[in-house]
Amino acid sequence: MENIVYLNRVSDPASAAMLEKAEGDCVETCFERADAQKNQCSFGKSGVCCRICHMGPCRITPKAPKGICGADADTIAARNFLREVVGGTSAHSDHGRHLVLLLKEAATGKAPGYRIKDERALRYAARLYGVEEYDRDADDVALDLADLFLREFSEQEGYLRTLELAPKKRMGVWEAAGVKPHGIDRVVVEAMHRSTMGVDHDYRNLLKHAFTTSLADGWGGARIASIVSDILFGSPTPVASQSNLGVLGEDTVNILIHGHEPALSEVLTVAAADPAVKEYAKAAGASGITLAGICCTANEILMRHGVPVAGNFLQQELAIITGAVEMMVIDVQCCMPSLPDVAANYHTEIVSTADIAKTIGARHVRVEGRDPVRSAKELVKRAIDNYKNRDASKVNIPKNKEPLVAGFSVDAIKYMLGGRYRGSFRPLNDAVMQNRILGVVGIVGCNNAKMKADSYQTILTQELIKRNVLVLQTGCAAIASAKAGLLRPEVALAQAGRGLREVCEAVGIPPVLHMGSCVDNSRVLEAATEIVFEGGLGDDLASVPAVGVAPEWMSEKAIAIGCYFVASGIDVILGNPFYVSGGRNVYDYLHGGAAEDFGACFHLIEDPMEAADAIVAMLNKQRDVLGINKKAERKLFDMADRRAAH
Repeated sequence: MENIVYLNRVSDPASAAMLEKAEGDCVETCFERADAQKNQCSFGKSGVCCRICHMGPCRITPKAPKGICGADADTIAARNFLREVVGGTSAHSDHGRHLVLLLKEAATGKAPGYRIKDERALRYAARLYGVEEYDRDADDVALDLADLFLREFSEQEGYLRTLELAPKKRMGVWEAAGVKPHGIDRVVVEAMHRSTMGVDHDYRNLLKHAFTTSLADGWGGARIASIVSDILFGSPTPVASQSNLGVLGEDTVNILIHGHEPALSEVLTVAAADPAVKEYAKAAGASGITLAGICCTANEILMRHGVPVAGNFLQQELAIITGAVEMMVIDVQCCMPSLPDVAANYHTEIVSTADIAKTIGARHVRVEGRDPVRSAKELVKRAIDNYKNRDASKVNIPKNKEPLVAGFSVDAIKYMLGGRYRGSFRPLNDAVMQNRILGVVGIVGCNNAKMKADSYQTILTQELIKRNVLVLQTGCAAIASAKAGLLRPEVALAQAGRGLREVCEAVGIPPVLHMGSCVDNSRVLEAATEIVFEGGLGDDLASVPAVGVAPEWMSEKAIAIGCYFVASGIDVILGNPFYVSGGRNVYDYLHGGAAEDFGACFHLIEDPMEAADAIVAMLNKQRDVLGINKKAERKLFDMADRRAAH
């Protein structure tokens, strides 16, 4: 029975049902813990608590306007903000580094179980970076490309090569603003140095290095991660699947993969599909194996294999509360330390797999070495062995699940717009110039227990497509739309405005495009860059009618993402605030002054309908500057008109 109290916390009935079950099972979730944290520290929320050195911690107040060292509110808020950007950049870039190392091992035959799956993506990337690929063995090309990518991390004197993939005008903006990053590792180390007590005290200087650091993420580590993932695991193409907790099977062995590392999820997908493993499951009394994803790992295996999505960030505990999950395999990022505590109430086993991400109460297993597929099969068999321990009295799987279509990489979009041999963004650019499509909006990021889960992003998505805005989505925001049925093309088309619907039907794309995991936000920038290169909509990313939105963000990764979007010239709307309000100058720069340097800034708008109005105003402003904000008239040409035209 749906409980209105729970539907005030979450948007979908499946999550509401599991919250009700959790209360009955006396299981604590992040929602109860959020209630317990209601009186959060006002100094921390305003960004004016400093614990950089051990003379403090210092808190800035009207009576104590400076810390012991003399740092004021702006210095403290800027240092804290920079360190958050460092955290987000490190997460995505370390993810990218691990993939580059795997690519190098695969190219040299040192990574059994992994190989170059998409040679076309490999050779395209090689040409982008000036690596000779013609008439060369794919492994040799991959080795050279991997070495080049590793230099993107270690470069000390030069700048990131990946920056050269941006429009030339934008590169000039970065040069003028002094924010071009050197190697990723150097930028991150320098950020920590600058924000140490007694080093950089100029809030504007600190903030500029925050944007520099973020560019090392969006145009460095994250972009490299997406490129290498496509080479190793295949470029995403549109694929049909299902989403929400209802994908779990009543009589199947249910295994959830949660985290962000695609390498692990790939071998688990292979292991679960092995005929001998399937027979092992049937011998254990199960009808089969259900492999499903949580969070961004869900997006990785969804868009490459069609593996169903059980839920996004705030559903990781709720999935266990169904009582029907034999094993949850976690790796890095967004995996709550509470998972073993929740699992202790059921038969679920939590297995951690990354040496840098161990969890107390979880069993740690390394799925790598000489035969990672065999290790993965052993893990799946362990989950099958756990099936007999399922307590039927504790099982309650919601029926809620929605069909979806996902996997729209930039390459896939170009193919759908123009075909394999004439793939092009021309039809999209023309539709924008003809006012069929108002513009493009990227909706990205997490969900947040401070807010009604998935509500903001769902309302905003529905409102934008109604107003003829093409929506690109990644990460947990994309999963929110999947659960709301908005990744079903026919549903989204029925809600879309006339112009958007006509274009989507003509070229064969839905009005809401799932583009991957949160690290794949670089794909959104890649798509915007393709629009610029196609012509007709300006010569810089700042001129394209485009806006980014992080409606329910919660992670440091989201801060880094937002910064590299702004630094790239794309305005970003936040659904909840940064912790910088105590530094007035810092707040004003991020929410206004940054536009002087980059042509874009942040905008805090906490209501989705107000955000929709603001986005339309921003898109129209950009259209006015381009001179395209006029209704294109349709005229059916007769023979006389055609003769006159010639």
